[in-house]
Amino acid sequence: MIERFKTNFFVKSSLISLYLALTIPIPFLSIDKLKIISTLAFVFGLYVIINITSDYVETCNNKILYNTSLVSKTLGRKNWEISWKEIKLIKSLPTSQGSKVFYFNTNKGDNFLLPQRIENFERFLLIVSKNTGIDINDISYISPPWTYKLLTLLSVLMIIGELFAFIN
Repeated sequence: MIERFKTNFFVKSSLISLYLALTIPIPFLSIDKLKIISTLAFVFGLYVIINITSDYVETCNNKILYNTSLVSKTLGRKNWEISWKEIKLIKSLPTSQGSKVFYFNTNKGDNFLLPQRIENFERFLLIVSKNTGIDINDISYISPPWTYKLLTLLSVLMIIGELFAFIN
């Protein structure tokens, strides 16, 4: 059975809303000669943000697959696929912000970043544990979900403030 795990909604919404909050005013504030260019740049940037937040993970009985978009590939992210049998262990490394990132370590010595910003993360971890036999109790989100919700809320409030300022 194939299961698909998309980027977590609040991760995606926080990045998109922050982009909007920071860039919506630019086309309106730019000089007349740059309005078309700034509007096109705004639309292109929005396309890029939406595209790079559309990566997903698929699992089945035999393997795990990480699939990126064309824009993500252009920016250096790569698709990968690992057979469950190839995964030797999951190792963790600390981040500079005090959290942890996790990597699938294979029998060949390759490392693949364990996706930590996906929907149904707990279900995903259960599938990993079931297919590899690896203890997943210490694995968690890279950042607590409330941080993405807070960033989304603050970004939406910024957008509302910008609209209010523009109208008045």
